[in-house]
Amino acid sequence: MSIYDYLDNVEHNKADVEFRKVQLTGNSTYIISLPKEWVKSLNLKPGSQLLISKKDNTTLMITPKELIKPLKHKTATVIVSEKDKVDSIIRKIVSLYLIGYNIIRVKSREERILYQQKDEIKNFIRKKLVGAEILSESPNELEVRVLIGYPELSLEDSLRRAYIIAISMLEDSLKALKTLDTELAKEVISVDDEIDRLYLYMVRQLKAAVENETILRSIGLKSQRDCLGYRIIAKFVERIADHAVKIAENVLSLKDPIDNLTYEKIRAMGLFAKNMFEEAINSLYKKDCILADNVITRAKSVTNLEKEFIKYIEGIKNTDTSTIKLITESIRRTAEYASDIAEIVLNINIEQFVQTET
Repeated sequence: MSIYDYLDNVEHNKADVEFRKVQLTGNSTYIISLPKEWVKSLNLKPGSQLLISKKDNTTLMITPKELIKPLKHKTATVIVSEKDKVDSIIRKIVSLYLIGYNIIRVKSREERILYQQKDEIKNFIRKKLVGAEILSESPNELEVRVLIGYPELSLEDSLRRAYIIAISMLEDSLKALKTLDTELAKEVISVDDEIDRLYLYMVRQLKAAVENETILRSIGLKSQRDCLGYRIIAKFVERIADHAVKIAENVLSLKDPIDNLTYEKIRAMGLFAKNMFEEAINSLYKKDCILADNVITRAKSVTNLEKEFIKYIEGIKNTDTSTIKLITESIRRTAEYASDIAEIVLNINIEQFVQTET
């Protein structure tokens, strides 16, 4: 591939591309000159400051300091009426939160926001939106502010926290199954709010990172193309937590404890799914394509494990087979989501482990 073929593929007009040599001055300082026409068009002068940033492994970006705009607080107002359903209002608030608004006002067309509307909105914000607080309140208006900054809770920290909670939920739901521990099952269900909070926050981070390279670097990513992969991984972690909740809900619906042999078979399948989930996340943090590929290969056996178990359980009398099948279905889906995570790890990191030709 010639350099001219390359220029045909890059997102630049050829007239806006020049080649300049890197020169060495003194013993340790490298300098590069700028085209005179560019300097004039950008109103640069001797002494003007330039920000030089590493965009990815092959690109340097130079930006005049005067063109760097500080991140502004984005403000939006949701106008509501007494006829509006709370779910509809909440969906609008979530949408604004996800696309990066820092100040969200909920204002009524009438003299006041209905008490039920206001109470449910406030409860949702407390339970589901990381960093969001009600800063002011009047009869006809609520002001929500997102106070946490992106570097304060990085994408990696958010994802790791969600993963640890999801693993704990899976373990506890299986423990609850053994003795029909209803209190533990209810605890698993209640913890799901924290997963939802972290998931929404991660989506907010990733949407902002796609639009702003400063945020991209601050949340720990190197390339914008990784944002979609991490967005899907975050969703899969959230879905694994949802299946832990489904197991707990099915535990609550069982009237009688299951026998020890049946439980041990379910537990073995659950430990397999848990192990796949752990290895998939480890492959992500280690950027380990071999481990990711191994997870994908091994996770395929979960379908056979489920089939063998169903064949076994259908031969047992006086057992709530339909509920137990739902439990094993959730375990199978957990292993499959782990495989999906591993596949994305391969997609993100594969170029580091293969030879490519241009």
